[in-house]
Amino acid sequence: MQHEITRLTSENLDLRESIDKQTDQIRKLKKLLKVYAKKLKDGEGLPEKWQWVRPSMSVSSELAAEIAAELEGEENAAASGDAIATVIHRERSYMGMLEYKKEDEGALIKNLILDLKPKISTGHIPGLPAYILFMCVRHTDYVNDDEKVKSLLTSTINGIKKVVKRHSDDLERITMWLANTCRLLHTLKQYSGEKQFQAENTSKQTEQSLRNFDLSEYRQVFSDLAVWNYQALMKLMEELIQNSIVPAILEHEAIAGLTASKPSGLRGRASSNAKEMEDGKDSQISLDALMRVLNSYMRIVKQHAVDPELVKQIFRQLFYYLCAGALNNLLLRKDMCNWSKGMQIRYNLSHLEQWLRDNSLHEFGAQAALEPIIQASQLLQARKTDSDVESICDMCSKLTTAQIVKILNIYTPVDEFEERVPIAFIRKIQARLKTRDSQQVSSTAGTASSTTLLLDTKYSYPVTFPFNPSSVALETISVPDQLHLGFLVRH
Repeated sequence: MQHEITRLTSENLDLRESIDKQTDQIRKLKKLLKVYAKKLKDGEGLPEKWQWVRPSMSVSSELAAEIAAELEGEENAAASGDAIATVIHRERSYMGMLEYKKEDEGALIKNLILDLKPKISTGHIPGLPAYILFMCVRHTDYVNDDEKVKSLLTSTINGIKKVVKRHSDDLERITMWLANTCRLLHTLKQYSGEKQFQAENTSKQTEQSLRNFDLSEYRQVFSDLAVWNYQALMKLMEELIQNSIVPAILEHEAIAGLTASKPSGLRGRASSNAKEMEDGKDSQISLDALMRVLNSYMRIVKQHAVDPELVKQIFRQLFYYLCAGALNNLLLRKDMCNWSKGMQIRYNLSHLEQWLRDNSLHEFGAQAALEPIIQASQLLQARKTDSDVESICDMCSKLTTAQIVKILNIYTPVDEFEERVPIAFIRKIQARLKTRDSQQVSSTAGTASSTTLLLDTKYSYPVTFPFNPSSVALETISVPDQLHLGFLVRH
């Protein structure tokens, strides 16, 4: 009996040990099956190292049901967790307004206008300073605080003037504030509530129109400010490009050997060969230098998102200045008035025309602004016989009588095979031009009379700022930390 009890006890212990091992194995397999059941459900296959599981293991229907129930429970718990997270992280709806305290107005103007660097501005949406200022205006309109809005707009105008005057030699900064002044002007129109400015608005933008204030008088002030800013920009651009005009357009010799001979009337003059070689070397790089300046101007106006219509006006004015500088120098330099120089000048001008075409500006007045110097170069190349009087007068429609006669008078042949322009020919040209002038007043850039010799380098085309609405939704705009405007409250 004792022996039998001992045997049964031993078997019982063995069975318990076996059950424990089986339970542990089942627990591991359940974990494994849950993992790969999930993978199979998501469309993934079983890794090669686990392929042995399929043939060597069989799972009871009860175990499979248990695993499926656990998986479903985990998925429901995850879904429930996601739903809770969605509620917690729901995005707030904004109205497109920024609130500030009256005592923070000085910090707003200082950080957003006076201290703003162009490289920071270009890193965000174009016109961000203008949008921020208008969103502040919207909040003052929302709370109907007319004293606050007057103070803000006056401080903005004074701040822009101050920063442009302080950085009068900084092309990027002036361009940045020209672009932002125009954007603020357009935004004041777009959200004014006037139907003529709402044609391209979304329904949300129309809802965000100003409710209490009529800022039409301030729009005129900002328009005048934009004109002033534009004039400052053009003045700086012209100053930076002035020294490149004569070397690039008149002196640059891209056609090798064409001007190897000196005009016959100038051969007796003493000159330094070393200086001539140095001047020739400089002229070879001058046209490229001018093109680089033009490219840098275009890059800057694009970086700061200057209105496309304003870009056209900027380069029309700039090309008029190039033309005036080149033509005025040509009229005063006898050594430039010959056939070969006419060909060189025309070739150099063709590069400027190509640049305009490459930048889609050739049809918007800039190329027309070059016409006087183009026609002067053609006059130098033209045949000058009695039979050519009519064609020359027709060809030089953008040159005044005084300019045409001056070029013919100082025309200097490059060799003995070419003669000076006969006085009789010049008189015939004058007579024909007199008839032309009596029929229609000859003009250059709309200002010159028939007796005008030199172009007015200070002449400026009237500048306009056509309305350019924005598709940017004010409620999506946030204030970057780099602007140091943490005191603004977004609504």
